[in-house]
Amino acid sequence: MGLISIEGMEFYAYHGCFAEEKQIGTKFMLDIHIYANTGEAEETDNLYKTVNYQEVYAVVKQEMEKTSNLLEHVGRRILNAVSSEFPQVEEADIKISKMNPPLGGKMKSVSVTLSTTDENELNI
Repeated sequence: MGLISIEGMEFYAYHGCFAEEKQIGTKFMLDIHIYANTGEAEETDNLYKTVNYQEVYAVVKQEMEKTSNLLEHVGRRILNAVSSEFPQVEEADIKISKMNPPLGGKMKSVSVTLSTTDENELNI
């Protein structure tokens, strides 16, 4: 099994519970780690025998464009979409960070990390 990681993806999006967040938006950083059987790709050097990270990025971007109140909701949607789109994915986890959140003080970010192995998977 191989681990495919896409780290440091940046998006400007409109997720949050406050009206201002939905109007002004903010920057988000994402890391996704995908566990998949990469044996065939290792042997054949064939892109179609692995999880194409360019296509994964496109799925993540599409989900980030859909507004949500909670990072948990966005993260679960992304994991569900990636798992659905790429059946060879055996497991995945994602970390979503909201940069400079409006919490009344100075901080770099808040984040949520989710996994496809979470017992409480939601069907969103």
